[in-house]
Amino acid sequence: MNNFVSLLGIGLLLLVAWVMSNNRKVINTRVIIGGMALQLLFGVFIFVFPLGRWLFQRLNDAVFVLLSYANQGTVFLFGNLAISPGKKGSMGMFLAFQVLPAVIFFAAVVGLLYYFGVMQFLIRVFATIFSRLMGVSGAEALCVSSNIFVGVESGLTIRPYIEKMTSSELFTILASGMATIASTVLAINAGFLQKSFPSIAGHLISASLLSAPAVLIVTKLMFPETDTPETAGQNIMDDVERSDNWVESIVTSSMEGVRLAVGIGAMLLVFVSFLSMFNGFLGWGGGLFGIKGLTLQGILGYVFYPFVLAMGVPAADASQISQLLGLRAVITEVPAYNILAGMVKSGAFQDPRSVVIATYCLCGFAHIPAVAIFVGGFAAIAPSRSKDLSRLGFRALIAATIACLMTGAVAGLFYTGGDTVLLGKAKQQPTQSAKKTPGRDVKKKTQTPPKARAEGAKQANSAAENKRQAAPVAREAAGKQKAAPKARPKQPVTAPAPRR
Repeated sequence: MNNFVSLLGIGLLLLVAWVMSNNRKVINTRVIIGGMALQLLFGVFIFVFPLGRWLFQRLNDAVFVLLSYANQGTVFLFGNLAISPGKKGSMGMFLAFQVLPAVIFFAAVVGLLYYFGVMQFLIRVFATIFSRLMGVSGAEALCVSSNIFVGVESGLTIRPYIEKMTSSELFTILASGMATIASTVLAINAGFLQKSFPSIAGHLISASLLSAPAVLIVTKLMFPETDTPETAGQNIMDDVERSDNWVESIVTSSMEGVRLAVGIGAMLLVFVSFLSMFNGFLGWGGGLFGIKGLTLQGILGYVFYPFVLAMGVPAADASQISQLLGLRAVITEVPAYNILAGMVKSGAFQDPRSVVIATYCLCGFAHIPAVAIFVGGFAAIAPSRSKDLSRLGFRALIAATIACLMTGAVAGLFYTGGDTVLLGKAKQQPTQSAKKTPGRDVKKKTQTPPKARAEGAKQANSAAENKRQAAPVAREAAGKQKAAPKARPKQPVTAPAPRR
C-alpha cells in the first residue's frame, strides 16, 4: 500500500511543479517521459537487481576505505581530537577535527581522478544519456552530470557557454547544483552516519544519481525552454584545465579542499547561530500569544508534512521527517543527517521505510545557504549574468527541493522491506526445520559442534571416574558411623526426699 502511495506522490510532485510553471502551455513531454524512465530504471537497478545492489555496496565500501585513509592523516595532525567517539583514546565529538578534514583528502582524490581522465569519462557518459534521451542541451547535460560527482565546481565544465545560456538553462544548472551533493560533502555525511547506517555512502551516491534526471524534469516543468540553446543537440566537452603532472593535481586540489572545508565550517557556524537567534525571536513572539516552542524549522515542518506523507512515509513517522526537511531547508543537510542518525540509534522511528525515504529526500544542497553559494559561484564565472542568476536563485531552490522529494518518493516506490544497501543486512530466509506444519510446531534443533561434543564427553568420563573412586571411601565412613555406640542421655540429678 505504501509503495502505491509513493507512486501517487511522484504524480503529485509533478503536478506541483507544473502549477508553479511560468508557462504552463509549453510542456516538453520528451523531458518528462525520458526523465521518468531514467529514474525508474535507476531505481530498479539500485533496489531490485542484485548486480546494482552489489555495485553500490562496493562503492559504499570504497568510500569508507578512503575515509579510513583520511583519518590516518587527521590523527597525525590533531592527535586524540581526531579520534571518533567510541574508539580508544577519543576525547568526544569534534566536527572541525573529525569530519571536515576528510573534505580536503576527498578533494585531492577527485583532482587525481580528473588528472587521469576518470571523472571526464564518467561525466561524458551521463551527459550523453541525458542529452540523447531527454533532449536537453549539451551544456545542461554536462553540468547536471558533473553535479553528480562535484559541487559548484561543475560550473567550470561549461565556463565558455554560461554567458550565452538561456534563462531556462541557467535555471536548470542552478537547481541541479542544489538537488545533488558533491563527493566531498558525501564524505562528511558518510562520516557522521557510518555507525548508524553502515552502508549510508552507497545510498548517498544512488540518491545523487536519482536526483539528476529528477531535477531536469522539474526545472523544465517550472521553467520550460522557449528559446534555442546554443548547444542544443550537441555533445560538448568539458572545459576543466588539466594539471601538468599528478603531484600538481594533488597540491592544487588540496588547496581547493582547504578553502571548501573552511567555507563549510564558517557557513555552519553562521547559519546555526542565526537560526538560534531567529528562533529566539519567534519563541518570544509566540509566547505573547500563548504558543510555546515556535521555531522556523517547525513552521517549515508543517509545510513539508503533506509532501512527506505523499512520499510514502507512514503517518507515525511523518512529523519527524518533515521537521528534518525543515531543518535542512534553513541550515544544511549536515545537521539534519546528524539528528537523523541519533533518532535511528534511539529507535525513534516506527518503520524502517521512513529511514530509507528520509535518507534519499535529505540528500541535496536544497537549502538557503546554497542559494548564495551557487548564485555567487556562477556569477563569478559569468559576471554579465549576475542579475539573471540572482533573480532565479530562490525559485531554483524550490525546484531542487521538489526534485529531492521525488527522489525520496522513488526510493519509497521500490522499498519492500527486504534487503537494502542502507540496512546492510541480507534478508534471512527461514530454514526448513524452523517452518511450522499444520497441527504442530517443529522446533529447530541446535547442532553442537564436534569439538564441543568431544570436550563434553571428556568431562563426563572424568566425573564418572571421580565418583567411582570416591565410592569405597564413602562406604567405609558409613560403616564406622554405624558401629559406634550411641551415647546414653544423662539423667537429671534430683535431691533425696526428706525423712519424717
